[in-house]
Amino acid sequence: MAHHAQNARDLSDPQAGAQLADLSLGGIHVPLITPFTAAGGIAADALEALAYRVLDEGADGIVALGTTAEAAALDAAERDLVAGVCARVCRERGAVLTVGAGSGGTRAAEEELGRLARWPEARAALVAVPPFVRPGAAGVLAHFTRLAEASPVPLVVYHIPYRTGQQLDAEALRALGGLPGVAGVKYANGGIDQETVALMADLPERFAVLAGDDVFASPMLALGAAGGILASAHLATARYAELAAAWREGDAVRARELGHRLAALAAALFREPNPAVVKGVLHAQGRIPTPDVRLPLLPASRRPVAEALDRLAAL
Repeated sequence: MAHHAQNARDLSDPQAGAQLADLSLGGIHVPLITPFTAAGGIAADALEALAYRVLDEGADGIVALGTTAEAAALDAAERDLVAGVCARVCRERGAVLTVGAGSGGTRAAEEELGRLARWPEARAALVAVPPFVRPGAAGVLAHFTRLAEASPVPLVVYHIPYRTGQQLDAEALRALGGLPGVAGVKYANGGIDQETVALMADLPERFAVLAGDDVFASPMLALGAAGGILASAHLATARYAELAAAWREGDAVRARELGHRLAALAAALFREPNPAVVKGVLHAQGRIPTPDVRLPLLPASRRPVAEALDRLAAL
């Protein structure tokens, strides 16, 4: 179509199919925060160090420009800087890079996805269900059908109804998973319910479900999720990787015990709007220069940061 992004290509062609088949979304992926300097700019060195550290501690990939990155508060040049840093680190470590993209409007989302061709290291795009407009399941399917045709990389649908206002049942998610060019879903349903169980019992081929609610990461892995995109995995990254491995290997006793402890950490980290507490902890550890977030978010208060540090020490 004339208004598709310049880098659009047909997902039915052999090269595109091979791209999807070769993509492995299993394991733990960390949606990186964007650290800020005291002057309010991006602390690129700290971002690079964070990216290296989580990968060296066992993360399988990183996500740039997700919600945790405060992408909506970054200007275009800042978003390019963040994506470029993450691309370089993933290239050097051979890790999976997923980049957040998309928009509430389909045409704008197509254009944003087309820009990802600038970073050949990007293996997938994390794209939220259109927020606020609530197009219905059929509209969501039509939206992602168009985006899959335009995107230079496979898509991971971000299903987070408490932010988008759009609930999707198992049937609707399976339909999305059956689209050529859709590789998986970040599943942040706000809990585990009948639709969650129904989805996990009957997944489309090559459709990876990634836990997206940190507190429910362990039970989602127990149900068969391929991994998770978890802000909490900035911290205790190796333990999250151990949790994913334990469920994958069938060590339920170990996974259950570790999962409870990591869920307590995650609960502390989400006492206030994400990523304020994560940033507060990283700053307390000396890993980022400030705990700052950009408005409309506010910095974390002292109590949840202290609780999270205590939970970390207990691990």
